[in-house]
Amino acid sequence: MPQLDTIVTFFGLSLLLGLTPGPDNLFVVMQTATNGRKAGFLVVLGLCTGLVAHTAAVALGLAAVFAASASAFTALKFVGAAYLAYLAWQAYRTPVGGQSQADTMRVPLTQLYLRGIVMNLTNPKVVLFFLAFLPQFTDPKLGSIALQVSWFGFTFIIATLIAFGSIVYMAAIFGTLMSSSARLQRVLNRIAALVFLGLALRLALTER
Repeated sequence: MPQLDTIVTFFGLSLLLGLTPGPDNLFVVMQTATNGRKAGFLVVLGLCTGLVAHTAAVALGLAAVFAASASAFTALKFVGAAYLAYLAWQAYRTPVGGQSQADTMRVPLTQLYLRGIVMNLTNPKVVLFFLAFLPQFTDPKLGSIALQVSWFGFTFIIATLIAFGSIVYMAAIFGTLMSSSARLQRVLNRIAALVFLGLALRLALTER
């Protein structure tokens, strides 16, 4: 097990990274604002499930193999970009009404959870980030590197749950205010579509 001071430092950095604006944060904000607090938490759980897979990949050495393959990186980023473009189209076409978000939940809960997983797993930058970030805190003198990577991956997930959970609460308040009228809902849907499309373009243009 890593030393306590290393764990505390790693957790603090992970929490700060979770609160730093980025694609995953924007994804959580827009899913929460358009579908409600429960939707936001399910998306966050999906994202964290994807982080479990990334942690396992780094611990087992699979991430290094992926990082060395330009074709795998390119294929994955275009799959992710296409999925985000699809979500943009869905957001643009979402009907609006005068009901509250709780009454107009249009996306099945399981689908929201899967959205988080797909969003995370199809972003090749996450693989490269974990490959570069987690091993920095390991120490061969403390035993198995794979177990240490797994420990830090778990710690990162806990920090992500805390950071993104706070983002969900704030975004839900914003979404509730926006759902007070059909006009505001339509504006929010258009904003969501633009955000998802922007994320899709950003991912498609990403270089290793």
